Amino acid sequence: MLAEAEEVGVESMWTAESYGSDAISPLAWWGTRTSAMRLGTAMCQISARNPTALAMAAATIDHLSSGRMVVGIGASGPQVVEGWYGQPYPRPLERTREYVEIMRAVWTRNEPVAYSGRHYQLPYTGDGAAGLGKPLKSTVHPLGSDIPVYLGAEGPKNAALAAEIADGWLPLWFSPKSDDFYRKALTEGFARPTARRDQNSFDVAGVIWVSEHDDVETAAARIKSVIALYAGGMGAKDVNFHNDIFVRMGWGEVCSKVQELYLSGRQREAAEMIP
Repeated sequence: MLAEAEEVGVESMWTAESYGSDAISPLAWWGTRTSAMRLGTAMCQISARNPTALAMAAATIDHLSSGRMVVGIGASGPQVVEGWYGQPYPRPLERTREYVEIMRAVWTRNEPVAYSGRHYQLPYTGDGAAGLGKPLKSTVHPLGSDIPVYLGAEGPKNAALAAEIADGWLPLWFSPKSDDFYRKALTEGFARPTARRDQNSFDVAGVIWVSEHDDVETAAARIKSVIALYAGGMGAKDVNFHNDIFVRMGWGEVCSKVQELYLSGRQREAAEMIP
């Protein structure tokens, strides 16, 4: 299927991860069956691995695929970050900025990587440290001095951060209704003095859900269950960033009912509420 997709012009293929399969491993498999399409993660959760570990994995896939790697990352939400990865969630924007800075320092290989941030310290000198750590430089020479980094962002502050520090943006559940909302956020990021790119060199890799069936209602029903999962079950009642997106679109009343049903274990009824 991948070879056929590439043959008809599919430009990129992307993986995801939550609290099951990881996003990196499949790319090695896909890379052996393709020769031109870009291989992206949409997305790697930053709390799943420290920044040097992801930088190493990305550089490895980039080598194996002759420079086709795209690193999509995101902060996820507190339920997954603290419940599955055992990491603190607060200050995700700051954490993301530090994460990207460290990855780029690994790839450029200008000097041994030393970093002193609020969330990441290289070498580590905190509680329990042996005191023997020293700055190190990657033993692998990347094919280039950089690998594209995209941010998964749903809220305005995250979208602005993507425009400032990333090469592209991974919007989820984007709607034309939200175009002005996100353009304003992205414009804010591009205007910052530290902005890496402008709107003409910045990429947007939108996620589009596809459901194939001869009957439209049957196809739509499959998407409804996915929307119900995200709007109703992907987060706590008062902290669900996916739910916030649908509320901004004007579906607040529906979202409230969907969330109530989903969190009470009535997932099928929640899906049936999706218009």
